[in-house]
Amino acid sequence: MRIMRRPRALVAVVAGAFLLTGCGAGPSQVGTAALVDGKLTTIDQVQGLLNRAVREQPFARELAAQHKLDLVGREIVRQAVLHEVLAKAARKEGVTADADAIDAVAQKDPLGGELPAAAAQDEAAGVTQLVWRLRDHREALTDQYLEQKLAVKYLPSLTVNFDYTSVGAPSSDGQAPSVDAKTARGEAIAKAEKYAKNPGAITAELQGGAQGNVGQQVPALSSPADAATVLFGVPANTAIAFQPNPAAAPTWWVTAVVRQRATGKQVATDQVQQPTAAQLGAIGIRLLQPYVQEVDTKINPRYGVWDPVGMNLAPNSAELAGVVLPVQGAAPAQQ
Repeated sequence: MRIMRRPRALVAVVAGAFLLTGCGAGPSQVGTAALVDGKLTTIDQVQGLLNRAVREQPFARELAAQHKLDLVGREIVRQAVLHEVLAKAARKEGVTADADAIDAVAQKDPLGGELPAAAAQDEAAGVTQLVWRLRDHREALTDQYLEQKLAVKYLPSLTVNFDYTSVGAPSSDGQAPSVDAKTARGEAIAKAEKYAKNPGAITAELQGGAQGNVGQQVPALSSPADAATVLFGVPANTAIAFQPNPAAAPTWWVTAVVRQRATGKQVATDQVQQPTAAQLGAIGIRLLQPYVQEVDTKINPRYGVWDPVGMNLAPNSAELAGVVLPVQGAAPAQQ
């Protein structure tokens, strides 16, 4: 763990290490893929980018051979949605792109050419980088820059206080969890629904031997990886269920009630980890979560449904990465 005493070190990640890393019913307009605050992305536009991807990118041809081009289509629509949400958030937050920094990166055109084979080892990250290459390169680079700057603005002060229990967590002695992935998902979502109705139920479960804790307080600076999860993107008085590490621990779910989410003052902690550029970008996207609710977004069901836990498009509501539920009867959240 690297101890970092000055938030200015975060700025250096953007300025000096800027790099690439690995909602509503369907629109009424015929041929619409997504409509965000009046900005239209058409099905023809998405299909045109898919055709180009298959022509130009070996990774896209591999996905096509595996019948996985739907992943690319959803990512095209996702990035179109996030681009508009980011523009609104940046204006409200006073976050601007450094034209000189963008120029310096754009001149090297890191998005030109084929996607490196190494970048495709992680399928999800590879699809994201593939779509960056299909977009206007300067626009894609600017989006990444703004996402990182948004993270830099809030990392020094962002902290959450929450109560939680877990299902199917990895054991310390290496024993396999006694629950399968499908059952763990059902249990976690049922818990979130129960906590939304009665947030005090967590205490009773913990007293009964459930895994978890109450009054857990985590500054984003102490765990940049966790700061990119839904735990840091929801307001106070919200019940959530999500997977901390779905790839490595598919049965592990965390169900929590966020009691406080604060951004008002810098967090005093020595347990600070230097975030990577990739982590900054992921945190920046997570910080857009409240803004998604502020834009008028309509997505064609053929591309899926908006998933607030994944900040992504899920194929359908049964494949959402978790749930986000307001606690019933709670006072308005104070951020």
